[in-house]
Parts: sequence; structure tokens; C-alpha cells
Amino acid sequence: MTSRFLTVQNIKIATLSLAFSLLSGGCKSIDNPVIAHRGAWKAQGLPENSIAALKEAIVLGCYGSEFDVHLTKDDIPVVNHDKDFMGIDIETSTYSELLAKQLSNGERIPTLKAYLEEGLKQKKTKLILEIKSAPSGKERTLKLTKMAVDMVHSLEGRSLVEYICFDFDAGQLVSKLDPKAEIAYLNGDRTPAEAKQAGYTGIDYNYMVYKKNPTWIKDALDLGLTVNVWTVNNEEDIQDLLRQNVDYITTNESELLFKVLNKNKR
Repeated sequence: MTSRFLTVQNIKIATLSLAFSLLSGGCKSIDNPVIAHRGAWKAQGLPENSIAALKEAIVLGCYGSEFDVHLTKDDIPVVNHDKDFMGIDIETSTYSELLAKQLSNGERIPTLKAYLEEGLKQKKTKLILEIKSAPSGKERTLKLTKMAVDMVHSLEGRSLVEYICFDFDAGQLVSKLDPKAEIAYLNGDRTPAEAKQAGYTGIDYNYMVYKKNPTWIKDALDLGLTVNVWTVNNEEDIQDLLRQNVDYITTNESELLFKVLNKNKR
């Protein structure tokens, strides 16, 4: 049986990503700013935040693969974007109750442990762990934060995992628990200077936030912060951000971003 990874399209993409990897020497670089939003799911019709989408991001050679983490009623961190999993509320349900539903490819909702274990089988694509804010409030959010950091440490994944969050206090807690961790703030309501003072190593704001605050990209870079932008899916916006020397672009269109980067090198 011929693997789908051996299609002409995927061979071309794999060749491009290999070239970017060689050019960047495996380091953070504008040559590969690609962060797959909830994994590389769109082109192949995979479920968002699935382990299959993570594997696809790794195959493409993305700098990072972003994923979202919630905490179940019985304190199991799970990977899913929304506060419910296919109609089942995560925070008020046990993990076993969530197993009643499955993703379109047959996967069950991944636990954070299973997701990290899969991602840590390789050493190229960073795992961009988003700590979701708990619907019940701050205490639960900070509990998830500590559990996530502890799990990354226990799996010896510190060199490959980076953190992002909307809750300002959650990011500060990550910084305290692991002073060497890369942690970026998502909410867009703090200046780069405020984020840096609080212990963040980067900002990761929606594209419109930077439009409304046109100096923030340069301000952040001058402060030594990394700059990421979400969620950018068209070539015009991608080109605008590349001209501003952002470090990363989070996208649902990983293949498009690689193609734009390749075109710019001609």
C-alpha cells in the first residue's frame, strides 16, 4: 500500500521544510517561523488538536505545533480547544465520561500525557502548550498550570515544550516554576514592557492587536522578547509580518506559509 506521505505534494513540502531546517541550523529563525495552530490539520482534513495533526506538523517540519489543554473533573489534563468535547463539558466531567465520544479519525480525546509522549519522540518540532483558562475561575486555572509544568518536567520535556496562556497569572506561575521556560502571553492587553517585567519571554497576540499598536512588534524585539502572531491564514498578512521580522506566525495554513517563505528566497 502506498503511504499518503509519498504523494507528490507531501514530498515537495517535506523537501521545502528540510531546506528551511538546514538553513536555520535547527535554531529559532525567520527561515522557519511556522507554528501549526492546533496541529497541521486543515490540508489533510484531520481533527484539530488530535495526535494525528501533531504528527502532520512534525512531518511538515513546522517550528512548533500548538495545542490547548483543559482539566477534567477528576484532574486529568486533556487536549481540546473548546471547554466542551463534542458537547460534553470538560471541567464538570470525568475523563472516562469524555471517552464516550471520539474524533472523526477514531481517536479519543488525548490526555496531555499521551500527547506529550508522542511529541517527545522527536526533537525538531516544539510543542506549544496553551494553558486554557478554567470556566470556574483562577484557582482551577493555576492548578492546571502547575500540573502541566510538573508533567513536562516528569517527562523530561523542558527543552521541547513552550507555554502560552491568556491568564496573566498563569504565565507568571510558569515563570516561577521553571525560570528557564519559554512563556508567551496571548491576551493582548499588556504592553511588551509589562509582559517582560512579569517574567514572560514573549508576546503572542492576535494580528489585529499589532495593527492597533503598531510599535509593539519592534518594542518587543528591542526588549529581547519573542514575537508570535495568531492566527494568520493569508499571504498578504503573512508577508506584512515577515517584513516586520516577527519570530513566529501561528497559522491554520502551514503549507501556505512554507510556500511563501520559499517564494521569498527566490
